[in-house]
Amino acid sequence: MKLLIVEDEKELSKSIVTYLKGENYLCEVAVDFKTALEKTESFDYDCVLLDITLPDGNGLNVLKELKADNKTGGVIIISAKNLIDDRIAGLNLGADDYLAKPFHLSELSARIAAVIRRRRFDGNKVLELNELTFDTLAKTVSVNGKGVDLTRKEYDLFLYLVTNKNRVVSKNAIAEHLSGDEADVFDNFDFIYAHMKNLKKKMVLAGCEDYIKSIYGMGYKFDI
Repeated sequence: MKLLIVEDEKELSKSIVTYLKGENYLCEVAVDFKTALEKTESFDYDCVLLDITLPDGNGLNVLKELKADNKTGGVIIISAKNLIDDRIAGLNLGADDYLAKPFHLSELSARIAAVIRRRRFDGNKVLELNELTFDTLAKTVSVNGKGVDLTRKEYDLFLYLVTNKNRVVSKNAIAEHLSGDEADVFDNFDFIYAHMKNLKKKMVLAGCEDYIKSIYGMGYKFDI
């Protein structure tokens, strides 16, 4: 998954890139309006994180160009401006989401995953992968039409892996996804191992192929 971070605050941009690279995203950065336009005109991105206030222009004009060029990647506006008019303008121009600064990187990551999920599955609320069916509204999983009784954490974990299918997801990324700010209080990843063990056991007993692979020293991958 390839992302473009359009952000002129160097420290924030660095933090975002470091975090998202840890989740195996390929990140590129544009620190101004001109560079953002050049990159979006030359390359395609799965998602663009777009600041409104840039030193040489308005980020909303980058969004206009993206839509004029019929780019299919998602767009999340990230801005210190939290005015309702800015939100409405961005959403009306075609942005998928809006996140006001300051924000938690785990929340940003979750929103990126949600945008990519919607784009990848053509906006469908029901995802079908071989014998698996996910109802993202009801938050249920079934195997060959029969529901599987998962806890909320198990469901969130499973959908997170499926959203990032065929990509290695680090244990750090999973911890933040499942626990948010509380991830820092854990001394180890035992809670992840417990959720993963229960999830895999339930899915195999339900007749599902064991798609979740442990990648030694790195994390997990939903391999399909």
